[in-house]
Amino acid sequence: MFGRKRRRREQIRSRPFPLEWHESLLKNVAYYRALPPRDQLEIQGHVMVLLAEKNFEGCGGLALTDEIKVIISAYAAILLLHRTTDYYPRLDTILVYPSAFIVETKVPGPGFELEGEEVRLGEAWQRGVVILSWDSVRNSFRNPRHGYNVPLHEFAHQLDMENGAADGLPALDDAELRARWPEVLSAEYSKLADDLNHNRPTLIDEYGEQSPAEFFAVVTELFFERPAALKRRHPRLYEVLQAYYAQDPAAVLSRRDEPNGDV
Repeated sequence: MFGRKRRRREQIRSRPFPLEWHESLLKNVAYYRALPPRDQLEIQGHVMVLLAEKNFEGCGGLALTDEIKVIISAYAAILLLHRTTDYYPRLDTILVYPSAFIVETKVPGPGFELEGEEVRLGEAWQRGVVILSWDSVRNSFRNPRHGYNVPLHEFAHQLDMENGAADGLPALDDAELRARWPEVLSAEYSKLADDLNHNRPTLIDEYGEQSPAEFFAVVTELFFERPAALKRRHPRLYEVLQAYYAQDPAAVLSRRDEPNGDV
């Protein structure tokens, strides 16, 4: 079975990548544009597999186009570059809304449950779904310097959930990294909480304090969007993310001026 899947994916990756898709990624995805040609080719192959295996649906009146699906797939593929991957095996469907969407929420209390609504830009479910706002995706690639990237955030959640619950601890094959990860991530998570509690400015967005899972997703955004600042301010965190993602975005983006990150 696995042999057939591997051969099928190799055939899909070998298909010609349309020139207009490549040009769209060069225009809209800064990280792809900064990659060397060999890595761009790997991203293209991953995009082809994701398009073949995942179901994309437009919601809220959004008319899905190839460009929308290719750009979203490219962000998902960036997290897979240089890594052995099963292409988000828990993920079946990617829902794309034109803008922010509303979800129903339930907050448990002692003997009761509060119901309400929240406006969201993205969401990742353990049950095989990623939901994205196309406006938020466009804002991510139109403002690559601000450190926020909704598709990277939500696909990082999918990586986190590959080995079970979303807990900020993705599947780690390397024994040394598996030993270092909890210590480094826990220390950085605690530092963020302490800095916020004492009103100290932080590079890492305060949303990362919500949970270890959100912390992992938020620092993944920073790792690819503002890597030089993350490496300078949080070198140990950068090192473990570099080992996990098998990439060095600070070097990739060294030709692009970044804000200094001294917040």
